[in-house]
Amino acid sequence: MSSSAASPLAQATGTATRRSRTAVIALCWGLVLLDGIDTFIYGSVLPKMLGGHSLGLTPDTAGTIGSYANFGMLLGTILSGMASNWIGRRVTVFVSVVIFTLATLGTGWSQSSGQFGSFRFVCGFGLGALLPIAISYGMEFTSRGRRALATGVIMTAHQTGGALAPLIALWLVDDHGWRTTFIASAIPALILLPVAFKLLPESPTNLLTRGRRADAELLAADYGTELAEPKANSGDKLDALRNLFRRGQWSTTLCFWLTSFAGLLLVYGVGQWLPKIMVDLGHDTGDSLLFSTSLNVGGICGMLIAGRTADRIGPRKVVIAWFALTAVFVHLMGVKMSVGVLYAVVFFAGLLLFSGQTMVYATVGTHHNDEDRPTALGWVSGMGRFGAIFGPWIGGALIEAGNAGIGFTMYACAALFGALMMAAAALTIKTRTAAAV
Repeated sequence: MSSSAASPLAQATGTATRRSRTAVIALCWGLVLLDGIDTFIYGSVLPKMLGGHSLGLTPDTAGTIGSYANFGMLLGTILSGMASNWIGRRVTVFVSVVIFTLATLGTGWSQSSGQFGSFRFVCGFGLGALLPIAISYGMEFTSRGRRALATGVIMTAHQTGGALAPLIALWLVDDHGWRTTFIASAIPALILLPVAFKLLPESPTNLLTRGRRADAELLAADYGTELAEPKANSGDKLDALRNLFRRGQWSTTLCFWLTSFAGLLLVYGVGQWLPKIMVDLGHDTGDSLLFSTSLNVGGICGMLIAGRTADRIGPRKVVIAWFALTAVFVHLMGVKMSVGVLYAVVFFAGLLLFSGQTMVYATVGTHHNDEDRPTALGWVSGMGRFGAIFGPWIGGALIEAGNAGIGFTMYACAALFGALMMAAAALTIKTRTAAAV
C-alpha cells in the first residue's frame, strides 16, 4: 500500500477516517434531483406554451420535441456506460450535468421551435447520461442486501424533481413566462455541481479495471466497500457489452430491454401529457398541474416501498406485480370521478409506475457484476428510450386528433406488456440456470 500513498488520489482522500458511503448516495441523490427537474419542467410549462402559441407550438409539434429530448436520452444512456469505463464514472457524471444545465438555459433563450427542439435534444443527452452512472454509484457504495433500496432512494430524487417542476411552473410561468421557468430550473445545478466536484469520489471498481490498483484499494478501504477482482479480459473496453449476449444471455437482455421500453413509454408519456390530458378532460389548469405533483409524490413513496420489498423478495417479482397494478390505476385516471378520488388514483398510479421502472434498473443491476453494470444499465435505459420517444409522440398525436381520453388506455396496455416481458425474462433466467446444473 506504500505506492498508493504517493498517488494523487491517495493524497486527495486520505485514510485517517473512513468516509461515509451515505455521503456518496446523498450526492447522487442531489444530482438526480437536477435531472428530474429538467426532465419534467417541459411537461409542466406545455399547457401555458400551447395556450399562448409560444414559438408556434401545437400538440403535435410539442410531442415531437418531447421525442427529440428522449432520443437525446437514448444516445446519452447508451454511450455513458461505455464512456465511464474509458474515462471514469466521476468525469462522466460532471460532463453530463454540465451538458444538461447549459442546454436547459439555452432552452429558455430559444427564439424558434427549431432552436427549442435542438436544446431539448442536447438536454436529453446529458440527462440520459447521468442516470445509469448515478445508479451504478449507488449500488457500488451499498451493501449487497440493500442495493434495490439504494436504487429506489436515488430515484426518489428524480420524482422529487418531477414533483417540484410543476410547482416551479405555478410559481413563475403566469407572472414571468415560460422562459424564466426553464432558466430558474437550471440554477440549482450551478450551486450543487461545485460541491459534487469536490466530494464525489471515483468508482473503486472503475479504477481497478483501468489499472489503478493502489488507488482502487485505498478508496475501497476509505469507504468500506467490497472490491472484486477484475476479469482476465477486463482490458477489452467492449467486453462488458459482449457479456450482455454471451452464453444464452441475449434472450434475457432482450426481455429486459422490452420491459424498459414499456416502462419508459409510461414514465415519459404520462409524465409529459398528464397536465394537458386532464385539461382536455375538463379539469382546470391548477388541478391539472397539481395532478403531476401528486403523481410524482406517489412516485417518491413508491421508490422506498418497492426498494425495501425488492431486497426481500427480489426485484423481478416487484416489477411484474407493480406493472400489472399500474395498468389498473392508469386506466382509472381516464374514468370520470370526483377530483378528490382522482387525486388518490393519480397518487397510486405514480407510486406504482415510477418505482416499477426503477426496479427494472435494480433487476438489471443485481443481475450483472460491478464491471458490467454501468454498460448493462446504460443499454437497458437506452433501449427503453425508444419507449420514451414513442410515449410523448403518441400522446401528442392523440390529443391533436381530439382523442385525449384514449391515451390512458394505451398507456395501461403498455404497463401490461411490461409485466409480461419481465415475466418472460424471469423464465429465461430460470431456464438457463436449470440447463447449467
